[in-house]
Amino acid sequence: MKRYWLALCLCGLMGAQAACAAQRVVSLGGSVTEIIYELGQGGRLVADDESSVYPEAATRLPRVGYYRTVPLEGVVAMRPDLVLASRNAGPPKTLERLRGLGVELVSVSDSPSIDSLYERIGQISGQLGVGQMGDALIQRIRGEVASAQALPATQRRALVPINRSGPFLGAGGGTAADAVLALAGLKNALAEQKGYKQVSAEGLVTLAPDMIIVSSASVKASGGMDKILAQAGVASTPAAREGRVVALDDLLILGVGPRVGQAIRSLKEAAR
Repeated sequence: MKRYWLALCLCGLMGAQAACAAQRVVSLGGSVTEIIYELGQGGRLVADDESSVYPEAATRLPRVGYYRTVPLEGVVAMRPDLVLASRNAGPPKTLERLRGLGVELVSVSDSPSIDSLYERIGQISGQLGVGQMGDALIQRIRGEVASAQALPATQRRALVPINRSGPFLGAGGGTAADAVLALAGLKNALAEQKGYKQVSAEGLVTLAPDMIIVSSASVKASGGMDKILAQAGVASTPAAREGRVVALDDLLILGVGPRVGQAIRSLKEAAR
């Protein structure tokens, strides 16, 4: 298939060879989308995926499914001249088929660490031809993180459970949630387990977390915070008794994104 959606664009006069910047961009991954907006390039997005819940403008774009189960037809239908995808996007065969159809698809760093965030920003800003804006964004985030980490830390034992349509799954070691907790000086009650593991009511009682952080989507899926607090096991935790069951935006607690400084600050304030 011919690449029939080449974009015409005006390029800057800096340098002997100026790259033509993509004008029809599809983003796959909530953090990828958020970074594009933080770089002031949201106007170039023609679609994103279901994990792109921030900023509000991102939720009004056409959706091409979920970034871990990318539908071929949904992406092709948007006629993108560039797809920026989290390295966790997939399945791999679909991404290979998209490239085979002539779609310019670039995978960017998406590991659960702040260094990966900075690399991701550099990669995205480079692909969009706004490298200086990327450097400025990285410097801004470094300052916000340093300011937030200067606040007193409590080292409370925290648990991050998510609920999509069934029992709670707790975030263990090696997850983005685990990384965010560590940046905020909190101890992950499930650090010894890797990935996400189901947590029963009995498990909650045994873990006895001092703090429980649930994502906004989990609150909605559970029927509201009152329903979460009433669930078996939750009410018996020190977190519930001491009023430290809090909700955070999904991209704040389940990913290391450009608002990581805000996430650290919010967690430290809630842990007091």
